[in-house]
Amino acid sequence: MNRHIHVLVLMLIILPGTGKKNYARDPSDEKIIYLLPGQSADWRLFKYIDFPYDTVHLEFPVPDKKTTLKEYAHGFISRIDTARPFILIGVSFGGMICSELADTLEPEKIIVISSAKCRNELPGRYRFQKTIPLNRIIPKGMTKWGAKVIAPIVEPARKVDKETFNSMIEAKDPDYLKRTVNMIINWNKEGYDSRIIHIHGDKDHTLPYRKLRYDHLVKNGTHMMVYIRGDEISELINEILH
Repeated sequence: MNRHIHVLVLMLIILPGTGKKNYARDPSDEKIIYLLPGQSADWRLFKYIDFPYDTVHLEFPVPDKKTTLKEYAHGFISRIDTARPFILIGVSFGGMICSELADTLEPEKIIVISSAKCRNELPGRYRFQKTIPLNRIIPKGMTKWGAKVIAPIVEPARKVDKETFNSMIEAKDPDYLKRTVNMIINWNKEGYDSRIIHIHGDKDHTLPYRKLRYDHLVKNGTHMMVYIRGDEISELINEILH
């Protein structure tokens, strides 16, 4: 009798599918999402987005003078753990950085929201300022003022949570704002990686959708829809990632 019990215990230990289950870790659990917000935003922009994987919020340092957007984007490479499966998600200026990184890195997915993937998708005012660089004569302090005063006129959706949007702008260094504007104006990227998935709103006044190619057009979506329509954008992002 004792011998039979010993045999049974041994079988439970050795045979697969018996005894205590051996739960293998799902490789998808190791995925990580790198988030790049807009030029005048920070981690708070993604406050209402429910992501399926771990996230890392990449902060934007103050660039050196005459740094190009491509050079600036490449500065993020060392901050991305390429040993793990990773995903890039960028909004507005952050999406432009993602477009540059897509030429060098191999992310599982690249999602840009309310953004442009190359120079041809920028509105005419950026091309105009490259020819006639009015931005150079604007004091850096005025750049922050413009972001707080003029931006809500262009994008009324900013008024939904004016306090938060102003707080994000106020936290920005004036040199950072002026130099990143210069980067966008002088951006010379001609094409973009076909893997990029583009989400845009049809009420985006900062980067009008008619000038770009998108994969998902959000009805009545504005340039701030990641923040003010978090539930809807969360659902769309999760559909793309799964």
